[in-house]
Amino acid sequence: MSKPQAENREGRPSLNRRTLFAGASTVGALAAAATLLPRAPAEAPMAAERRPAPEKGGGYSLSDHVKQYYKTTLI
Repeated sequence: MSKPQAENREGRPSLNRRTLFAGASTVGALAAAATLLPRAPAEAPMAAERRPAPEKGGGYSLSDHVKQYYKTTLI
């Protein structure tokens, strides 16, 4: 049989060395297990509407967000 734990002034069980080390080893074991578990693959971000690359180079297009930027640069 084990001894009953001594209580401190507030009526809570006092923390002794055995419970401290048991808790620390449990936390350590959980942390080690979490690092070994396989991670779920990150979902690839959905690509915005992609246009095919131009055949003769270039590639610049005056899209809506570019037009919006040009509006913000007007004085």
